[in-house]
Amino acid sequence: MAAALLFTAGDLARMRFAFSPMWEVGPSLRLLRSGLAHPVHRPWAEQVRPRLAALGPGYALLAELVPPAGYVPDFLNPTPAGPAPSLAEELVAIRATPARLVRRDLDRLRDDRGGLGPRLRALYGDPVGGLARLTEAVEAYWQLALAPYWARIRAVLDADVLYRARQAAEHGAARVLNGLHAELRWTEDTLRLRHRSRPLPDRTAGAGLLLIPSAFTGPALYTRLTPPDPLQLAYPARGIGTLWATAPPAGAEALAAVLGRSRTRLLTELAAPASTTELAHRTGLSPAAVSQYLTALRDARLVSAHRVGRSVLYARTASAEALLAPLGQG
Repeated sequence: MAAALLFTAGDLARMRFAFSPMWEVGPSLRLLRSGLAHPVHRPWAEQVRPRLAALGPGYALLAELVPPAGYVPDFLNPTPAGPAPSLAEELVAIRATPARLVRRDLDRLRDDRGGLGPRLRALYGDPVGGLARLTEAVEAYWQLALAPYWARIRAVLDADVLYRARQAAEHGAARVLNGLHAELRWTEDTLRLRHRSRPLPDRTAGAGLLLIPSAFTGPALYTRLTPPDPLQLAYPARGIGTLWATAPPAGAEALAAVLGRSRTRLLTELAAPASTTELAHRTGLSPAAVSQYLTALRDARLVSAHRVGRSVLYARTASAEALLAPLGQG
């Protein structure tokens, strides 16, 4: 079954790209809940799944709201106000969702699933208090599952948008739309989505089109259309297959002459986020020494810290990734 959306010149003029942390939260949570050994995200999932218990009751609320398959409430994906909103900005937008829209989405979820669990019934009865609890749970999940990896994920998303922008400049918007996904086709003034179960309205009335690359949507194309907001299309970003690839950094020896061998060793070990205890075990350094070096690296903005329950995970920043990039590559 295909759905068609008639566009105006104003819609195309308002077509834009944006990154959205919430478009990573929902699909990544769905992947974890599926229990599958994903061909691309398996290294990430194997690191994150054992830590989910640290989320406590908040995880149960997220699990009720994001099923392994099927509809996910639209209020979880507010329209990004700019090209790269922070998670905090998106959580503010979620908390501001009117109660009637929360209940509308939960009604659809209930119809789709045949009922609501106890936590979603509580959200239905008290949307204001429920959204506050929900955004706290999302923030905790983000710190555990995505924030330590965000520099790497963001690099893939940046590369995708740069590629699409060059396509648009050289060949026009039609080439961009026809190259996003196999189920998306643009012909003249009509956007067609194959296998969409729900119909689309005849027009977007100048609302535009929002294209959102995502690392975790998998092969699927996700849509959100809640007028008067623009249509959101979340599509798999290019280059996801290399997202978790690790290789010995060719520039490590040169970097050690500047940072010192121990600090450089810690940066190379942080190809995957880790705690002080894990790093001490891997490197043979004392926990006190690891803590001291990590503090220096954090002050230099080469690592970031993310609390997960009672422990703290350290991760490389985008600046560190650039320093460790193989020599001779931009």
